Amino acid sequence: MTRGNDDDDNNVLTQQQEDSQFFLKVKPGATPHFKLSDCQGRKRALLIGINYFGTEAELGGCINDVHNIKNFLITLYNFKEEDMVILTDDQQDPRMIPTRANIIAAMQWLVNDAQDNDSFFFHYSGHGGYAKDDSGDENDGMDETIYPLDHDQYEGTSGQIIDDDMHDLLVKPLPEGCRLTAIFDSCHSGTALDLPYTYSTKGTIKEQNMFKEAGSGLLEAGMAYAMGNREGALSSLMSLGKQLINSRDTEEENREQNSSAADVIMFSGCKDDQTSADAQEAGKSTGAMSYAFTTTLRENPNQSYQQLLNSVRDILREKYEQRPQLSSSHPIDVDLPFVC
Repeated sequence: MTRGNDDDDNNVLTQQQEDSQFFLKVKPGATPHFKLSDCQGRKRALLIGINYFGTEAELGGCINDVHNIKNFLITLYNFKEEDMVILTDDQQDPRMIPTRANIIAAMQWLVNDAQDNDSFFFHYSGHGGYAKDDSGDENDGMDETIYPLDHDQYEGTSGQIIDDDMHDLLVKPLPEGCRLTAIFDSCHSGTALDLPYTYSTKGTIKEQNMFKEAGSGLLEAGMAYAMGNREGALSSLMSLGKQLINSRDTEEENREQNSSAADVIMFSGCKDDQTSADAQEAGKSTGAMSYAFTTTLRENPNQSYQQLLNSVRDILREKYEQRPQLSSSHPIDVDLPFVC
């Protein structure tokens, strides 16, 4: 596919191919107008860190991440401790333990009575995973999830909180012009809020690469034809066509259903098929994503969204394979300065 002519004023959207991934380029000035929060209204934060003490899945840095983010928000962005709810599994108050019920109640508190120019901050550091998609909105058939402390007290995977529910809890209640900044420092978190627009490090919207997805199907059809099985080749091609159409339709439906006029930005620690590291930095246990995000903004608070994504990736690239993701509730100008 060819790149569009950037000098053509009528060519608002251009496409490019890079590393087998297709992107949708939003030209400067072409981004649809949305009211953005000035982040000068009410500020609230929900910070969740789960170390899963005494379990086989125990982590070391999640509670440290919460304390790091708390200090980061207070010192850099004028959040106040009294406007924060902190759920960690080292507390004595049962209301502050990150159980499934407490997390859901805290999410509802965070976005309650949201208004334009408010700024809400959500941070989760803990285990993330998958559950079977029952709604049909996932091309891979799996929902992305987070693991509350008591997830194993529920039947099957029902103790996890799936991306569909987190979107309904945190994104849908928000009005136009209200900011939610979400940080997921967990495995398989690339689309944890089901936000429909994901950005590359070049500031382009990632689009599904149907040609890449078609590769295995075309190979299967080609092998069948080469072996003289024309019916098998035709069947493979028809199945592939149906798969590509369904995949395209799913992506379009997700854009329509999950887009929001609210000002929602998410940075996640990795892609959906990757893990996020429980790391050691400066002699202290920490989530790699939480460390990179706060470190780069402390060093340089005046970064655009694109610069911030690249800065976080640059820090992690030295030690880790995970690739942090930036996504949003509607198309954004990634050259605007990051605020919260």
